[in-house]
Amino acid sequence: MTKESQTNLIRVHVFVSGSVQGVGYRYSTYNQAKQLGVNGWVRNLADGRVEAVFEGEKAAVDRIILWCHQGSRSAVVKNVAVQSEQPQGLTNFEIKGRDW
Repeated sequence: MTKESQTNLIRVHVFVSGSVQGVGYRYSTYNQAKQLGVNGWVRNLADGRVEAVFEGEKAAVDRIILWCHQGSRSAVVKNVAVQSEQPQGLTNFEIKGRDW
């Protein structure tokens, strides 16, 4: 990674609500992140939302945020809340276990 691309790194914490559990949303997110070269993680929350952290080059993170508004084929996304955070240097993308 070049110094220029390191300065272009961003991190966002995303909460997706709607019918997003039991419809392949996490696995589709994983595949999309891998395609875009975005690092981070995704998991289901007890309240029915999906939580994710995306870290990478701004253009790629912006693209996965846009993708989150649609999600997997069976998902019905109602809202995508995005919070900016400081990048932490994540090096892969994973599907985490649920939070309950």
